[in-house]
Amino acid sequence: MGIQKPAEIFDRDAEWAELSRFVADDREGATLGVVSGRRRQGKTLLLYELARATGGFYFGATEATPADSLRRLGVALGQHTDAPGPVELPDWEHAVDGLLALGRSRPTTVVLDEFPYLARSSRNLPSVLQHALTPGRGERTGSRTRILLCGSALSFMGGLLAGSAPLRGRAGLELPIQPLDYRAAARFWGLADPALAVRVFAIVGGTPAYRREYVSDDAPADLADFDDWVARAVLNPARPLFREARYLLAEDPDLRETALYHSVLAAVAEGNATRGGIAGYIGRKATDLQHPLTVLEDVGLLVRAPDPFRQGRSSYRITEPLVTFYQAVMRPAWTALEQRRGADVWRRSQRRYASAVLGPCFEGLVREWVLRFAAPETLGGPVADVNSAVLGDPVGRTSHELDLVAVGEPPLGDGPRPLLAIGEVKWGRRLGEPDLDRLHRIRTLLRGRAGHDTRDVRLVLASAEGFTEQLVAASAGRPDVVLVDRHRLYTGD
Repeated sequence: MGIQKPAEIFDRDAEWAELSRFVADDREGATLGVVSGRRRQGKTLLLYELARATGGFYFGATEATPADSLRRLGVALGQHTDAPGPVELPDWEHAVDGLLALGRSRPTTVVLDEFPYLARSSRNLPSVLQHALTPGRGERTGSRTRILLCGSALSFMGGLLAGSAPLRGRAGLELPIQPLDYRAAARFWGLADPALAVRVFAIVGGTPAYRREYVSDDAPADLADFDDWVARAVLNPARPLFREARYLLAEDPDLRETALYHSVLAAVAEGNATRGGIAGYIGRKATDLQHPLTVLEDVGLLVRAPDPFRQGRSSYRITEPLVTFYQAVMRPAWTALEQRRGADVWRRSQRRYASAVLGPCFEGLVREWVLRFAAPETLGGPVADVNSAVLGDPVGRTSHELDLVAVGEPPLGDGPRPLLAIGEVKWGRRLGEPDLDRLHRIRTLLRGRAGHDTRDVRLVLASAEGFTEQLVAASAGRPDVVLVDRHRLYTGD
């Protein structure tokens, strides 16, 4: 039987199971794990409760000098081992060996939270850990300490195990803590109405902390309360959520040119998804954007999605809904919001919210549904990748935008990957037969094109407003047509 997950940890069953297996491993020899994720995702709660449930040792680092960090660690070790006073730790070599000594008699959890603080002030710490975990070293083989390094600086944490980094090959666990998916987020917020759940997710996403501390446990009671909730909880300068999107950039040490990064994010929030479009929006050359785009990807605020039909062409999407909401709605009216005119700003921002926030968010949720929740038989097979795409039509001298292109797993042996589905997604419009006809024409264009197996392409039509009677009738009994409304998005497969 595994380690019991505390009731106060919502969801995170898979993450808890992985951590439990790692720390309960009874084999001889100390082991290392790395846990990473953006701030506010519940990493600290997860690891603190894990240490407590296993009788382990938890240490939360702060920004401090090496001597101060070692002193604090020695105090914490003394308290944990019931020593008569602090443990003297002259350097990190002695400190790491002291942590290994905790696991001499049994598997022992050791958590070093906010590890980047320690490693940035003591640059040799990863190398010290590498040496301490050298195979055959007595202090390692005689220990069953399970060390977990945790941090929110994604680029730094990712670099710990990359390339020629000292700890490469030393870790037996590499666990990212992602935001809650949209279905889990709806349960977490207590939102049973899909129309309300999408609207809330489009602002706060799946970050757990935004439900509790950042809005004082205030959730919209129903759809009629949503506008008032936005004014009192999101656009209210007295609530921590108000400035959170700014802090997400300011607190990451890898984001030094915050003005440039804000401009890049604003460009993407305005619908400029390609590198050329972003460059034109901010007045830079496309070649100048390699570094800022890479940095924003590394810190987890942007994701690059390759176009399945155009080799070498990619589009960018913001990963954090609150950042999109801030760039589209809050940043242009920041002065008015600081003057507590949030209700007025919100009334004026409805069109921007619908077009720049809700629409793209709903598209993303449908793509996630296709990837994670749709049954394989719904789409003719397991889905490996889902993106948007642009399909060129040389005969008609035009191009067709597709909100959804689902590609299957590569076949055994040689051969193209199956193209499982193409789709149209709309937030504020009912879809009808003309939309189905359009997808039919695009599917015909795809037949025979090199690069994908297009023999069994499903047509996905997704709308938050539903479908016309004619479309429902035309799709009846047709497995190649998949209709997805907001209820199926949250409850069906």
